[in-house]
Amino acid sequence: MADGFAVEAPCLKDKVGEAEWGARVELAALYRLVALQGWDDLIYTHISARVPGPEHHFLINPYGLHFGEITASSLVKIDLNGAIQQETSYQVNAAGFTVHSAMHMAREDAHFVMHLHTDQGVAVASQREGLLPISQHALIVLPRLAYHGYEGIALRLEERERLVADMGDKTLMLLRNHGTLAVGPTAADCWLGMFFLERACAQQVMALSAGRENLLTPPQAAQDEVRMATAGAFGGGLAWPGCLRRLGRESPGYDA
Repeated sequence: MADGFAVEAPCLKDKVGEAEWGARVELAALYRLVALQGWDDLIYTHISARVPGPEHHFLINPYGLHFGEITASSLVKIDLNGAIQQETSYQVNAAGFTVHSAMHMAREDAHFVMHLHTDQGVAVASQREGLLPISQHALIVLPRLAYHGYEGIALRLEERERLVADMGDKTLMLLRNHGTLAVGPTAADCWLGMFFLERACAQQVMALSAGRENLLTPPQAAQDEVRMATAGAFGGGLAWPGCLRRLGRESPGYDA
């Protein structure tokens, strides 16, 4: 039950609006799901959610908590300048603010933003060719995928403009030598986008163990068929309820 452990935080359910509380619960669910998948990096990656309303506030993890400890009430609300907008004993990670504020400022559809440092994501982000069209997961991901060159730890706010420009209208990104990024209008879409990207990266790393010369690339007609068949949204809403049921069994308490 280690993933279900929660650090005590005063319950905010009756102290924030219904829309904000809903965003908090879904964001906490994303953190717990990442922990269950083993995709967390101690305390050093981030997932954020825009708070519904005109204030342009967003929620992000309290710096210092592991993802399996995060609850809806422990999340920290900040504005686009990084100023904390609630009473809390926690701070936020400056690099997390840079990456996430860039997406929330520029993309109206980026209600949820997830950034990870998984082994397989970093491995593919560090390969010259990037993600290869060698699996069905990759073929689904590629039309949605952008790239951003590595500039060091994301502490300089001027990098936000380049992140946004490189992202364009895509919903997934490989941050070169760094990791993966997903945005979505819902927690479900953000989660499923990242799930497919991470699976595609893992499959590529495994396939490359046989050598680049032994990779089998699907015929172009098959690639085109997959692109057309999956041109819409990921449809994360179908998978999301099952993900929440899993949390109820394996990581309860996220919604407190």
